[in-house]
Amino acid sequence: MATVAIVYFSAGGHTQQVAEAVSEGAKSVAGSKVTLHRIVSEDINGARWKNDEIIAALNAADAIVFGTPTYMGGYAAQFKTFIDACGGIWYNQGWKDKIGAGFTHSQGLSGDKLNTLSGLLINGMQHSMIWVGTGIMTEGATPDKINRLSSYMGAMAQSNMDQPEIGVGDRQTAIALGKRVSETAARWNR
Repeated sequence: MATVAIVYFSAGGHTQQVAEAVSEGAKSVAGSKVTLHRIVSEDINGARWKNDEIIAALNAADAIVFGTPTYMGGYAAQFKTFIDACGGIWYNQGWKDKIGAGFTHSQGLSGDKLNTLSGLLINGMQHSMIWVGTGIMTEGATPDKINRLSSYMGAMAQSNMDQPEIGVGDRQTAIALGKRVSETAARWNR
């Protein structure tokens, strides 16, 4: 059995939809326990994030999946406050050998989402985590195709401003990432 914790920030709801799809994929693996943890502004005081319940859940998990929208080529500021708050965990290597993965969403087709995923990967490496990418080839470039944005480091999604739902291909990509993370965590636990 593997425990997968998904921690994310979402302002407009699109990144939350990606998080829910990752959760769906992770839950599809028999015996997996999956929890969603949303970074909210109420947990940020004086530019410092604090939520002991979320930290406890992440510390107890076998795998942590990080998710943030890409704003101006990087993390959302709210998500960065969470990353900074985990400095003590890093210092003590509390997440060493946990499975890690990431996802992001932006309006632009590129939107510099690769930079955001690279930042999530670097954060995971600093924590000495074992990073899991999508592991899926690109089916094509239209919104109904899996991994249409050609991302292998983590799941990428893109929606136009007037588009309330993420596309079916991006959703399926996130589901596949969640499933792979859960399978990897279960395998790592054996």
